[in-house]
Amino acid sequence: MEEHTNNEKKKHEDHHEEKEHVDHHEEKEHADHHEEKKQVDHHEEKKHEDHHKEKKPITKKNNWKIASFVMGLILIISLGFNTAGLSSISGDAVAENAIEFINTELLQGQTPATLEDVTTENGLIKAMINVQGQATPIYISNDGELLFLQAVPLGETTPKQSPPAQEQPKPQDVPKSDIPIVETFIMSHCPYGTQIEKGILPVANLLGDAIDFNIKFVYYAMHPTQGEVEEQLNQYCIQEEQNDKFLTYLECFLEKGDGEGCLESTEIDITALTECTIKTDEEFSITANLEDESLWLNGRFPLFNIHKTENELYGVKGSPALVINGQTVQSGRDSVSLLNAICNAFNVAPEECNTEFEAVAPGPGFGWDSTGASNNAAACGG
Repeated sequence: MEEHTNNEKKKHEDHHEEKEHVDHHEEKEHADHHEEKKQVDHHEEKKHEDHHKEKKPITKKNNWKIASFVMGLILIISLGFNTAGLSSISGDAVAENAIEFINTELLQGQTPATLEDVTTENGLIKAMINVQGQATPIYISNDGELLFLQAVPLGETTPKQSPPAQEQPKPQDVPKSDIPIVETFIMSHCPYGTQIEKGILPVANLLGDAIDFNIKFVYYAMHPTQGEVEEQLNQYCIQEEQNDKFLTYLECFLEKGDGEGCLESTEIDITALTECTIKTDEEFSITANLEDESLWLNGRFPLFNIHKTENELYGVKGSPALVINGQTVQSGRDSVSLLNAICNAFNVAPEECNTEFEAVAPGPGFGWDSTGASNNAAACGG
């Protein structure tokens, strides 16, 4: 009996030692997992730091492909960190989380995207979202950690060719005049504002004094941290007082957004420019509105009231907006569509209206080499 008791006691001790060994092994695995994650996070941080240190220039050719690829990587990493540990949530919840990420991190104050439908496709969650009235599919991994803004079928290849000519919409009927007044409302750093500027600038150069062409500004600035307020003040004064250099300056600025470099290369009279900006700043309280955030539109965007009267008259809400002879016009952002829209406003169209431009829209943002859709839906604000 005593021997049996000793045996039972020994079994209990052996079991206890084995459990301690297992627990110790699990703790070590847990510690190793955290150490490995720490190393991975450190590696990601180092890659991020190295990326910012290098900033090597890239060639203009295929810039949009490179930018899209880099943006895709950023989105995958960011969304993965924000949704870690949500592997058991539903497809609807995953899609809602992706919408929140897009509105907060990508659109940043622009008209928010909305969720329309959630399905599954090829092992991924497919969410149809509405952005500026356009239905767009996005794809999310089932664990909610990866977001793909575009799915590319691996079985298909894209032929290397120029973008197809786009169908041109019929110009709107607008009031006619001998010298049409063309007003283009933009924000200087809005990618869709720069897009229409790149489309209309060749038209303005072509028609010259046959039209009364003006760049005007939306009554609020959505990109103040990028120097938008100061740039718009400069552009207003150049257009007002050194108009013969304005289109050349604008063409330079639309390449890289380098305002200071373009002031020098286009030989803008800096003394005259400074005098004008000081006077205009005082008249429209530009700096005061920028510095006092209590005055900002919805507490988010500084007011820029130089063209406030025209904004109110035409109901301008965002960038861009095109007004011809006092009427708001919907037009494609390629030079062909814009030339047709303007020439439709002449009593007698000049010979230049027969000029043939390439029917391809410029891409949003800075740079003259990119191309994009010639629609008029995407905008900043509105």
